[in-house]
Amino acid sequence: MTTRAIAEAAMEKGQGILRLAPTWVPRSFCVPGRRLKLHPDDYYALGGERGGIDERWFASTTPADNGPLTSPNEGLSFVVFEEGGQTHQILLRDAVVELKGDLIGERLWREHGRWPMYSKFFDNKGALPHHVHHRDEHAALVGQLGKPEAYYFPRQVNNHGGDFPFTFFGLEPGTTKEQVRQCLVDFVKGDNKLTNLSRAYRLEPGTGWDVPPGILHAPGSLCTYEPQRASDVFAMYQSLVGDQIVPVELLWKDTPPERRGDFDYLVEVLDWEANTDPEFAAHHFMRPQPVRPPAEMEAEGYLEHWICYRSRAYSAKELTVLPGRTVTIQDGGAYGLILLQGHGTLGVWDIETPTLIRYGQLTYDEFFVSEAAAQAGVVIHNPSASDPIVMLKHFGPDNPDLAASGLLEPLPGSVANGR
Repeated sequence: MTTRAIAEAAMEKGQGILRLAPTWVPRSFCVPGRRLKLHPDDYYALGGERGGIDERWFASTTPADNGPLTSPNEGLSFVVFEEGGQTHQILLRDAVVELKGDLIGERLWREHGRWPMYSKFFDNKGALPHHVHHRDEHAALVGQLGKPEAYYFPRQVNNHGGDFPFTFFGLEPGTTKEQVRQCLVDFVKGDNKLTNLSRAYRLEPGTGWDVPPGILHAPGSLCTYEPQRASDVFAMYQSLVGDQIVPVELLWKDTPPERRGDFDYLVEVLDWEANTDPEFAAHHFMRPQPVRPPAEMEAEGYLEHWICYRSRAYSAKELTVLPGRTVTIQDGGAYGLILLQGHGTLGVWDIETPTLIRYGQLTYDEFFVSEAAAQAGVVIHNPSASDPIVMLKHFGPDNPDLAASGLLEPLPGSVANGR
């Protein structure tokens, strides 16, 4: 079967809902937190030199950028189609190209020509180095897009907090560019002490943060759900985390060749106003917000909350279907979803939350819902007498439901940050 034939057949069989295969991504500079439900023997399935698998990517049409050892199609999601005893897999990226607006909606296809976001679980035992994702103007110099991202810490995947459940965000107000530049010059001397200039926030399961591009951040050790723009652009600005040295190559990652060695350029990449905002938490912290009055939703058999709502580049919801209930949930745009808890049916699909997954094993916990199916309403049935169905749903840019919610407010620097 051709790619187009598989894409069309999968859409028809799923009645507008595509089943996706798990997408695992290693990072050489990370130690897995082991909360991804991956089998204990498989966290280093790609070999020790590739590092541990500490990310699972969702609804991704964006390849991972892991250097010269990156595997073909690493980071890309696959659509699974089974027929006549045979299993076919095609890239979600190719399905989008073949189906266009029939899958992601005419607006997104017309404006972006692709599915322009993805989400992931990031699961590290310790903290990451203080790093930055570039804004559009700097990312464009290396052929990439700027990368805003958001964090949410699901309770279902945080049975422990890891080694350091705190995240450094930005810089202390009053920090000077000269202080930061000196830390970057000292990168090769061991501990460059960049986090001396920053502020750490304790992470709380069931809450989240908005992180526009240009802001320094050192994510803590909770397992994190991360909706983000379809880009893998970044540079590491902290040289030592715990006992682990960060390779200097990562300091200059995604710096144009002609600017490598230019520490002033690294400072220029930072959104200085946003990094030194004295009210950083007020502008970036997110508690879940109900989509409708909770009593009304509960009476209908579900609860749904906005969990990522401060960016126009993406948004996300957490949906809970109560035990023994059947609901029809409508959304204004296409979305990917990952199941966190429970089992039942989603449209024509049986869905289930696995306890343990082998590397390469197919599951029934991740799907992509076309715009037409989302707008028509997805019927979800929970047959359990005790266990709720809980899922996370990630949407593309300018979600019409988010725009109508009143939650998306202009933030300081929002135009410059591409939000």
